[in-house]
Amino acid sequence: MILYNVTVNIDPLVHDEWLNWMQKEHIPAVMNTGCFISSNFYRLLTTHEGEGFTYSIQYSCASMENYEKYQSQFAANLQKEHSGRYKDRFVAFRSLLEKISEN
Repeated sequence: MILYNVTVNIDPLVHDEWLNWMQKEHIPAVMNTGCFISSNFYRLLTTHEGEGFTYSIQYSCASMENYEKYQSQFAANLQKEHSGRYKDRFVAFRSLLEKISEN
């Protein structure tokens, strides 16, 4: 199992609109690529006031091949859309994890 994690810190001035857009449009668009089997959307609770709101969006895929398909066929356009809508209003970083065990 591969976990693709996207962490985003979003400006409070666009937070509510961004949150709605993520839940209604962006995350469903990522899932509609067929590359992922599930997604989870989390808000970090340990941020400091004035630093914006930080979220983690986690997408699970069954194999590295599915992740590579997402990266080669879909990621650039979806990231471009996000960047175009929220230019200079967010900071994001991505990480890739492999599941080793489940307790």
